[in-house]
Amino acid sequence: MRIDLLAGASYNSAVMPSPVPTILVFDSGLGGLTVFSEVLKTRPDARFVYAGDDAAFPYGRLSEEAITVRVLAVMERLIDLYDPQLVVVACNTASTIVLPHLRERFSVPFVGTVPAIKPAAQATQTRYITMLATSATVTREYTRDLVQTYAADCKVNLVGSRRLAGFAEAELAGNPVSDEELIEELQPCFIEDEGGRTDVVSLGCTHYPLLLPRLQELAPWPVTWIDPAPAIARRVTQLIGPPVPGHEADENEALAVFTGGAGITAAFREALRGKGLPVVLIEDMPLLRG
Repeated sequence: MRIDLLAGASYNSAVMPSPVPTILVFDSGLGGLTVFSEVLKTRPDARFVYAGDDAAFPYGRLSEEAITVRVLAVMERLIDLYDPQLVVVACNTASTIVLPHLRERFSVPFVGTVPAIKPAAQATQTRYITMLATSATVTREYTRDLVQTYAADCKVNLVGSRRLAGFAEAELAGNPVSDEELIEELQPCFIEDEGGRTDVVSLGCTHYPLLLPRLQELAPWPVTWIDPAPAIARRVTQLIGPPVPGHEADENEALAVFTGGAGITAAFREALRGKGLPVVLIEDMPLLRG
């Protein structure tokens, strides 16, 4: 069932021909907005669908099998409805688990989001780096393989947070958590001993850049913060090319789609409009528990 959450707005994919690609940006919630913003800069002419699987948020509480089944089902619905020419999986957890299955099932190209271990290792001077991610991401064998491959000569601190993604969504909704709660999540990222101290923190969840100004302010000392979104946007351009000359996207060629919608308040809708997503729809897909 599709519900229009923006009074007076309508969306009909069948009557929106466009000379430019449709790009689908997918996340478990709102963290993928950080990636969407960067991709929008590289293809301001494109038609965008931002999809948040908020009915299943957060993915970290689900088993790998459940995440795989869920993402494949949601993606099948989205691809059928919106026929994207490219899909960005703007979720580290989903990317590290489901990308191979998505590429096997669907013919559309997928761009994933993986922990930015390699750029962190390239940026550090002290060889002390931290990967701040969800608990699910830091425990993945995929993440540990990246550490071994690209940062074997570094002291890598893997910090898994269970609360930071939720804090980021609250920030976007206009309900920021206290400094004390953020500091509690941030403190394990900073290590200092006789050998040196952390000088790079890589953000391993696309939600976290929503909090970056506050994280920078609350950090005990300055570090380089690595946001993977710009690199993802560059990859999108490599795959589908630069903007089409002479074409300007219509405001209603960008919409946000959610699978639950329970938390889509007026403040959320205003925040989405401010980020270039004026139309909000619900594709009702409750999480079924076996």
